Amino acid sequence: MGRSKNRKTQKFAKQKFAAVKKIISPKDMRVKKNQVDAEKKKEREDARQVRNVNPVSSALFFKYNTQLGPPYRVLIDTNFVNFAIRNKIDIVKGMMDCLYAKCIPIVTDCVVAELEKMGSQYRVACRLVRDPAFERLPCMHKGTYADDCLIERITRHKCYIVATCDRDLKRRIRKVPGVPIMYVSQHRFTIERMP
Repeated sequence: MGRSKNRKTQKFAKQKFAAVKKIISPKDMRVKKNQVDAEKKKEREDARQVRNVNPVSSALFFKYNTQLGPPYRVLIDTNFVNFAIRNKIDIVKGMMDCLYAKCIPIVTDCVVAELEKMGSQYRVACRLVRDPAFERLPCMHKGTYADDCLIERITRHKCYIVATCDRDLKRRIRKVPGVPIMYVSQHRFTIERMP
């Protein structure tokens, strides 16, 4: 007896569920009017959305950077100094041999802090960077990550050449138009993307 009653309630529940399932709500998306209203609402939201376009630097004529000219201002990265010392290249003389013009080597506070963090093994590089021949740029941001500092500077001001041997930093610099990259190869300085 218990089983039959249970089966009857199950059958009744299935019938009730099927009856409810057949009714379509007027707010259901399958109704044509609701689909049209949803499309119109989406179009209105897209029209209201503000589109921003990054301003192009006035220093660029297409990809040609008009602000670059002698004396060249070269931003130096930490590993560039280390590679120059390892290859026994005088930084200022090597830059002049590469560019055939006067060069002003520039070091940011982040690069100096990064060299100091590396310890006593890099004290020669630290002493070289503190030389008065190198111009020092103060940093106003928090932290001492030199890569972000250099990228921020070259996006703001396109008057620099960046000297680095770091692959990741080179990849990031190549995305910024009009900024040449100097690096060490075959025991001398080489430059790419120079106009």
